[in-house]
Amino acid sequence: MSTGPHAEDFSVDSSFSQVQVEFYVNENTFKERLKLFFIKNQRSSLRIRLFNFSLKLLTCLLYIVRVLLDNPEEGIGCWECEKQNYTAFNQSTNINWSHIFWVDRKTPLWAVQVSIALISFLETMLLTYLSYKGNIWEQIFRISFILEMINTVPFIITIFWPPLRNLFIPVFLNCWLAKYALENMINDLHRAIQRTQSAMFNQVLILICTLLCLVFTGTCGIQHLERAGEKLSLFKSFYFCIVTFSTVGYGDVTPKIWPSQLLVVIMICVALVVLPLQFEELVYLWMERQKSGGNYSRHRAQTEKHVVLCVSSLKIDLLMDFLNEFYAHPRLQDYYVVILCPTEMDIQVRRVLQIPLWSQRVIYLQGSALKDQDLMRAKMDNGEACFILSSRNEVDRTAADHQTILRAWAVKDFAPNCPLYVQILKPENKFHVKFADHVVCEEECKYAMLALNCVCPATSTLITLLVHTSRGQEGQESPEQWQRMYGRCSGNEVYHIRMGDSKFFMEYEGKSFTYAAFHAHKKYGVCLIGIRREENKSILLNPGPRHIMAASDTCFYINITKEENSAFIFKQEEKQKKKGFAGRGSYDGPSRLPVHSIIASMGTVAMDLQNTECRPANSSKLALPAENGSGTRRPSIAPVLELADTSSLLPCDLLSDQSEDEMTQSDEEGSAVVEYVKGYPPNSPYIGSSPTLCHLLPEKAPFCCLRLDKGCKHNSFEDAKAYGFKNKLIIVSAETAGNGLYNFIVPLRAYYRSRKELNPIVLLLDNKPEHHFLEAICCFPMVYYMEGTIDNLDSLLQCGIIYADNLVVVDKESTMSAEEDYMADAKTIVNVQTMFRLFPSLSIITELTHPSNMRFMQFRAKDSYSLALSKLEKRERENGSNLAFMFRLPFAAGRVFSISMLDTLLYQSFVKDYMISITRLLLGLDTTPGSGYLCAMKITEDDLWIRTYGRLFQKLCSSSAEIPIGIYRTESHMFATSEPHDIRAQSQISINVEDCEDTKDVKEHWGIKTSHHRNSCSSDQSEHPLLRRKSMQWARRLSRKGNKHSSKTAEWISQQRLSLYRRSERQELSELVKNRMKHLGLPTTGYEDVANLTASDVMNRVNLGYLQDEMNDHQNTLSYVLINPPPDTRLELNDIVYLIRSDPLAHVANDGHSRKSSCSNKLGSGNPETRDETQL
Repeated sequence: MSTGPHAEDFSVDSSFSQVQVEFYVNENTFKERLKLFFIKNQRSSLRIRLFNFSLKLLTCLLYIVRVLLDNPEEGIGCWECEKQNYTAFNQSTNINWSHIFWVDRKTPLWAVQVSIALISFLETMLLTYLSYKGNIWEQIFRISFILEMINTVPFIITIFWPPLRNLFIPVFLNCWLAKYALENMINDLHRAIQRTQSAMFNQVLILICTLLCLVFTGTCGIQHLERAGEKLSLFKSFYFCIVTFSTVGYGDVTPKIWPSQLLVVIMICVALVVLPLQFEELVYLWMERQKSGGNYSRHRAQTEKHVVLCVSSLKIDLLMDFLNEFYAHPRLQDYYVVILCPTEMDIQVRRVLQIPLWSQRVIYLQGSALKDQDLMRAKMDNGEACFILSSRNEVDRTAADHQTILRAWAVKDFAPNCPLYVQILKPENKFHVKFADHVVCEEECKYAMLALNCVCPATSTLITLLVHTSRGQEGQESPEQWQRMYGRCSGNEVYHIRMGDSKFFMEYEGKSFTYAAFHAHKKYGVCLIGIRREENKSILLNPGPRHIMAASDTCFYINITKEENSAFIFKQEEKQKKKGFAGRGSYDGPSRLPVHSIIASMGTVAMDLQNTECRPANSSKLALPAENGSGTRRPSIAPVLELADTSSLLPCDLLSDQSEDEMTQSDEEGSAVVEYVKGYPPNSPYIGSSPTLCHLLPEKAPFCCLRLDKGCKHNSFEDAKAYGFKNKLIIVSAETAGNGLYNFIVPLRAYYRSRKELNPIVLLLDNKPEHHFLEAICCFPMVYYMEGTIDNLDSLLQCGIIYADNLVVVDKESTMSAEEDYMADAKTIVNVQTMFRLFPSLSIITELTHPSNMRFMQFRAKDSYSLALSKLEKRERENGSNLAFMFRLPFAAGRVFSISMLDTLLYQSFVKDYMISITRLLLGLDTTPGSGYLCAMKITEDDLWIRTYGRLFQKLCSSSAEIPIGIYRTESHMFATSEPHDIRAQSQISINVEDCEDTKDVKEHWGIKTSHHRNSCSSDQSEHPLLRRKSMQWARRLSRKGNKHSSKTAEWISQQRLSLYRRSERQELSELVKNRMKHLGLPTTGYEDVANLTASDVMNRVNLGYLQDEMNDHQNTLSYVLINPPPDTRLELNDIVYLIRSDPLAHVANDGHSRKSSCSNKLGSGNPETRDETQL
């Protein structure tokens, strides 16, 4: 506070003279000014107390000097009196009190002590006067005042009465005054420098000072009193005090006279009272500090690297996901993680953070990101990054976002240079944190991923595996071939490298992107998926063959490990080339680089192909038709060109085949149809959505027409059947029509999807959608909504579930938080299992809150295979895998998904700043001009001539410039449910019937040619019930060989009884559904009777990983994703290949005149009709 006067000038009238008035903040009295200097002003009072502390220490030091100079044997008495020697009386039992009352004090020493005492006395009187508040006795009886008087007044008296100059004065008690001055000085110091969180330091300091004062007082007191006894030295007295206070008590030094013994008793009593109080206060502060976490020291922050994790509540799953992913990168091993959380540490979190692996690297601070003091404690301004995560389990997710936004603003205000990584829940709140370096919007990613799951199966699994850090060692010890291959391929991640510095890609400078991608895959097994120009910050996925690679380009590729960690062994490659075509390639587990394909490594040499004489050219995407479209396939795969051939390489632009699509469809229907236009949606439901070119209606549909189950003046349709949709429905069950749901519709209506493949979308909503949401979706074709829930059978039937291919069950906000952890998914899981029983041919994609609950999506009490998978998951978790849940069948099949799996996307961005951009491009959330998009292609019988993934890579690159990145494979397995056999034995019972005589006969009867492809036989026979029954009989005979104790007759009877029981249950379910449909007035013709479900329907569907064949309790299928498999991986029937297709609009401006002339000469993929067949 300022003491200077504030001058205020004012003139009322010209006739008045100007008057200057001084206003004082404090009273302008001498006492107030002294009080301001000695007490109120922090800096001046700090200097006064420092001076006072020095005086007290000096008096204690002078006392020690006096003791060392004092020799009682020379004689004792008053000053200038005759000295008497009392050494002769030492043997007497009487106490010689003269040794206690009189000391030998030299004149210079007396002068110094008197001077100090005078100064201390005057200072004490002045401070007592300044702090006087009306009660004089309160001031007098303070302990500090009494001690001051004891130590100063006697010295002042000796000035006027010289004989008393040798009187003993207990100056050593000044140590307590020094302690008191030190406490005040530290408090003033902390106030002056604005230091917080200093209570712990103060308490420790007080405790140490108390101990020192006790020991010093005891040492000096016993030494002085024992002058009349054994004459102990100062050191022996100190030794005695230490031994006594430490409760050791050797007994070699003891006080001999009762005054010193009484002093020891008093000191022990004082210690027993004072020290426990001090320790109690210290322990309390220590426990409070443990709760709040203390500080991250400034010295460590400046010498070590650390990141800060800000969360509103910290659960163990969130913590372990972050730590496992963050520390999975080698260069982050020396980083510290500082957690800033406003809640007290959870018991499970505390237990984990005590593990030595984490206790040395993770620091938990209880505090708020909105307080600068807590940000200072976390040393946010020195942090390498700050991760701000939302609390997704809150019922009010908007409120959770608001808290996240405030935290982001607070961190940006406090530490503007600290990189921010923000997780936001609702897309409409994203623009508030657009200043952050990296932002992941949960609902955007979630809905886009669920939408792609409907057209590209298991996209959620593909993306999850890509954004998790893994070494690819999962499942390598498993006897199951699919688990070893799936686990190995799961180790593939996205990496980047500058092309000029890369051994993988350096040799392709000046070549086309497609040429570089194919040859890098053929030679090294790496999958080049995109590039970024040096002058342009945008990432382009598969920019196409017209992009010429430059040395300054940054290449993004998928591989097991990054190039810097790869070993190049060229001799093995040369040996493999010499072997030629000897033998089929096999996948034998981990190696330094993916196994090179023998066939693919031969380059573009033409190869003889089998059975090429009778396949129609227009039946497959991968066919190479002649010019007139009626010739036979050419017996080789075209070479991948170094530079693009503009006349025959790229597919036709999708904008040009719009009219062709419409003509084809209207010819089929025989009536006029509504024409769709391509454009950008006019109404975005929130700020910050990326504009995407989509199929749109020429005019917005009225809101009444969007309601599926109610007719209006424009149409009278009241159920899905009445609309007569050509394609299967996609039904989305959600609680509310949030803005994120918009991102479900956009990828399914993107311009690059042919009109003939657009699936109608039905939104089954618990609550009525708001007006602004309907305004956003009314421009999209075939998008409808209906109010209802999935636990209501009537709602499901009305929204057309019997005409649906996919049902997406979105996690409901109201159930995300439960009293018991992990119970939030209970209702969803039970409802989905009920729907699976009622509609077994429906593909259900479920979102769960907790990934660990996915095991209940396939729960069967006696399923030994699931039990074996559970044991495998536990073993992988013990081995430190970040993807222990990956072998669960629902996750591997892509039928269950939890948004928490994508948390690692934000964590990985700290090391790979491009991961969010690449993920958004793959999901279709962003559409960068010139960047490709993710799609899928199914391998049919006519495509099996390609044989291997490496040859498929060449075929796609040479014909349509598409880059395959993985395979979605479905296999048949025999899962025993009666006895828990060994998993190795089960794997040998997988359905492979090509060597069985019974099935060979059946195949000849149906005219089916035997293929060397393992899975094609299963799929072929599944088309015919007789063949299926014969194969099942063979499988049962094979499985019965291991059980010799049961008779064939008894087992046959039990099988019949089981089938009758199951048939009755299926009939009950079927009757239930039909009765509800009749009650609702819906036609029952579309409902497939569950009892008559065909084998092909069961074999080809993938339901949640719960793929039980209704005709046979033992027969199952499982599906899994292979990311960037080795080039020699054999293609199997019904494999679905993930492709990154180049942007059809990338070269419209340059090639508009040549597109029409080149369309007729292009490969099969250039024809929109053939392209439609590649999509699911």
